[in-house]
Amino acid sequence: MIQIQDVRIQYGERILFKGVTFQINSSDHIALIGRNGAGKSTLFSVVEGDLTPDEGLVQYPKGLRIGHLEQTIVIDGALSIKEAAQEAFSDVKALEEEHEELQGQLESFHDYESPEYMDLLDRFNLNLERLNHYGVDEIEKQTELILKGLGFNPDQFEQKVNTLSGGWQMRVQLAKLLLQQPDLLLLDEPTNHLDIEAIIWLESFIKEYPSAVMVISHDREFLRNTSNRIIEIENSKIYDYNLGYDKYVQQKELVRSQQEAAYKNQQKEIAEKERTIKRFMAKATKTSMAQSMQKQLDKMERIELDAVEDKNMRIRFLPVPRSGRTVLKGQNITMKYGDNLVLKDLSLEVERGDRIAIVGQNGQGKTTLAKILLEKIMPTSGTVQPGTQLTVGYYAQNQSDLLDDDLTVLQFMESRATENMRTRVRSILGAFLFSGEDVDKKVKVLSGGEKARLAFAHLLMQPLNLLVLDEPTNHLDMDSKEVLKEALLDYEGTLLVVSHDRDFLSGLTGKTLELRDHHMHTYLGDVNYFLEKRRLDNLREVAMYKSGSNDSGNGREKRTQPASRDEIKTMQRKVKSAEKKVMDLEKELKGLEEKMGEESFYEQAGSQQVTEQYGACRKKLDQAETEWETLVEKLEELE
Repeated sequence: MIQIQDVRIQYGERILFKGVTFQINSSDHIALIGRNGAGKSTLFSVVEGDLTPDEGLVQYPKGLRIGHLEQTIVIDGALSIKEAAQEAFSDVKALEEEHEELQGQLESFHDYESPEYMDLLDRFNLNLERLNHYGVDEIEKQTELILKGLGFNPDQFEQKVNTLSGGWQMRVQLAKLLLQQPDLLLLDEPTNHLDIEAIIWLESFIKEYPSAVMVISHDREFLRNTSNRIIEIENSKIYDYNLGYDKYVQQKELVRSQQEAAYKNQQKEIAEKERTIKRFMAKATKTSMAQSMQKQLDKMERIELDAVEDKNMRIRFLPVPRSGRTVLKGQNITMKYGDNLVLKDLSLEVERGDRIAIVGQNGQGKTTLAKILLEKIMPTSGTVQPGTQLTVGYYAQNQSDLLDDDLTVLQFMESRATENMRTRVRSILGAFLFSGEDVDKKVKVLSGGEKARLAFAHLLMQPLNLLVLDEPTNHLDMDSKEVLKEALLDYEGTLLVVSHDRDFLSGLTGKTLELRDHHMHTYLGDVNYFLEKRRLDNLREVAMYKSGSNDSGNGREKRTQPASRDEIKTMQRKVKSAEKKVMDLEKELKGLEEKMGEESFYEQAGSQQVTEQYGACRKKLDQAETEWETLVEKLEELE
């Protein structure tokens, strides 16, 4: 479909691409990956035709339609959400207007045998054929389907685009692009402004998309679920794998190991030949043989190992000071912005060592809750009680915007450093890939990824026993996210993280709080457990679910009277007690598993007793989880 041949792009001394050749086929779903700054967005511009390469050719078939999701808002803010999305059908609208005009002309014609009438009839039939091809009757249905999938409620469809936040305006822009159904979809970081629900819906859309798709994303799970081919940019070249993401990772490791083995063997062969040549050159009778061998050696095609960039952050949190048992306690938290109710009567308790993920649709109050718990904003009603001996690290969703643009990287860090940490500022910056002249750059000239790294760096300058991270992975590439996740897995303090990145959250936390319809729903497991418990491929159904409604045949009767405050409080206490029981049993089970994992366990006296204890504990835990789930369901009914 599209041919890219021997493309070269150079900026000054830096060669971004050289000898890049590949083809995009009509049904390819390609993940374009590489480190930040490798040239992914530039390659998009080349494919789209917005950038002419210094060398090479880009060839397109005639009439090819390319749709590109840009990172800047280009839709008309004065239009309604629905109108802006339906701009995708501008060609169809023009055909409809032409149809009405031709129909009016036919109705006013009386000479049915004239050449003019026959010509008009031909034009009318051609117009009608084109309209039928576009499926005009399906426009409303398609628009509603895609807008709902991206998180808009039908009662929002007539709302003006300019009343939306930037993230929601990007969703309108994405909706318009998806409705256009181009022959090639170019999606640059499409998940940046989406919550988990919308991401999962978009994955399903792309899976079924009949034409070509090319995606840039640092969301590993998204790439895993949407791509059947990987193109990686590394060291100014591309590597094309006609595989899904997981198989690409395996294949890359295999190719690298084979390349290294071949390189070592060839180097050994070269060294042996050079020794022989040197020995022969010392003998007059074998000089001509040595020269012949040298010519053969010079003609040998040398295997080159691609330089592996070892440029990853190194994150190591300082030893965690001990906090009080209760880290944070929120009671009856309600938050309103004017008439807009965000959170209603939320109560929660965060204990030392808890690792909690906060998830939910955008606009459900995830960031608001995090700020309330840290007393950065006051709730409309309710209280927050922080624990004792807390040292808090907070990474805000707009953290990079809170940096001082006029300072250099080094000045910013020194301004945040305590007296005993000043000597370590440069080493910390080095661990976050700021070295040499980088530390003298002004903050305002840094990229989004660099600002994110700097924001994390300044969190490491004091010991922290509570970390609250709001969308920490937004500007990090896949390697940097992996480093951050590994560091957080080793972190021994209390962790609260707001994120829509399923791969990042997977295995990182032990409890998931979902904010939905002003309330909080608790799951004792990570994000995968949360998704499994909901038994949903598309979390949009979660948001549509209401306890007791559309639930025929479940054996429950709807309450005719609302629950009293005392009933709700009693049930909340029961849920809390059941939750603690589950967590205590999980802790006991983990201790038993560690004992059973010792090499000499089965040689020890009492191993049989420990094994029986483990089985009994496992059974108790299953019962406790069932009891807790039942109580949570009852509490949801009361609320």
